[in-house]
Amino acid sequence: MRFAIYGSGGVGGYFGARLAEAGEEVGFIARGEHLDAIRRDGLRVRSPQGDCRITSAQASDDPAEIGPVDYVLVAVKAWQVAEVADGLGPLLGPETLLLPLENGVEASDHLAERWGRERVLGGLCGILAYREAPGVIRHAGVDPFLRFGELDNRRSERTQRLKAVFDAAPGVTAEIPDDIHTAIWSKFLFICAMSGVGAITRAPIGISRTQPETRRMLEGVWRRSAPWPGPAACACPMRR
Repeated sequence: MRFAIYGSGGVGGYFGARLAEAGEEVGFIARGEHLDAIRRDGLRVRSPQGDCRITSAQASDDPAEIGPVDYVLVAVKAWQVAEVADGLGPLLGPETLLLPLENGVEASDHLAERWGRERVLGGLCGILAYREAPGVIRHAGVDPFLRFGELDNRRSERTQRLKAVFDAAPGVTAEIPDDIHTAIWSKFLFICAMSGVGAITRAPIGISRTQPETRRMLEGVWRRSAPWPGPAACACPMRR
């Protein structure tokens, strides 16, 4: 399969590199000194899951140079999705699927408004990674995972094919949830609580979840945010 990674920083760079390591054809959309380094030296990943280096990475700041692919992983910041949606056109063939990996809950809607819901999957990821230097991605924590699915939650052959590709990639776990929207909202609410309480207390997650006062704050944010399945249903370290 052919993949394009639109946004090749910590998230896109890591998952794209793992796909390339597994033998998939991957094109990276990047810019500036990061792009120059990838073109010159390849893309490197430093990770507890094992380092890798993609020496022949195809990289460009122009999607037209990559051309149509089977899947586009949209890995820009959440606020950039609506801005970059128009630029995805050169990457799209008749059956290309768009998989957004942003935090928040609106990325799929932004892409569907421009390209139609049939082209778009719901998606999210879990990883702590960042661009350590131009051409270098540092995976610093969290066992990397992807969750994705059809927006109407139907089981489909195309999502099963995508899962099979990620299952063959090292350092990645892929899952198709029963309800992708519940999965997306669960992560969003987790981030709202952890980011908000963390900003106020300046305490790391290990302290926030174990100290009675901050734990009550976390649980209060979740209870007041929206009806949802609770901490046990999301990939968060709330259980003692």
